[in-house]
Amino acid sequence: MTQDIRPKQHRKFIALVLAAAMAVTGASAVPAKAGNDAGKVIAGLAVLGILGAVLHDHNTRDRRETVTRPHHPQRPHRPHGGHRPHHPTPKPLPPRFGRYDLPAKCVKTFPRYSRNRDLVARGCLKRNYQFEHKLPQACKVTFWNGQKNRTGYKPRCLNKHGYRLVHR
Repeated sequence: MTQDIRPKQHRKFIALVLAAAMAVTGASAVPAKAGNDAGKVIAGLAVLGILGAVLHDHNTRDRRETVTRPHHPQRPHRPHGGHRPHHPTPKPLPPRFGRYDLPAKCVKTFPRYSRNRDLVARGCLKRNYQFEHKLPQACKVTFWNGQKNRTGYKPRCLNKHGYRLVHR
């Protein structure tokens, strides 16, 4: 597998310069005479035609060559026994990212707030989550349960702010 390092544009440029040089050299080497110019022009055109054909053949041959690669047959799949592929285990997140993981056990239903919507209980978060004071105030809900004011956080709102509920 050999690869030519020189780009093809350089080849075309060199061929053009060479053809122009040959044409100018052939025309200006001998002073013009009445009967001899036609033969020289025909000979110069023939040389240019041959040079162009050789360059064309060389360029198309480069495109026709195929790259040969060594054949490596695939090994048969062994579902049981044999060597198992190593699956990398994810690295744990740094502590600064752990602050966005809320305990899922704090999600509770408060019938006095809504019968079909859950909230993340603030008291549970205070006991099980050290960053409760940094939660977004836009997600905070305070409601009267019949005896006292209760506070919770809307789970969908927390999710929109980058928090997630995880089971620990």
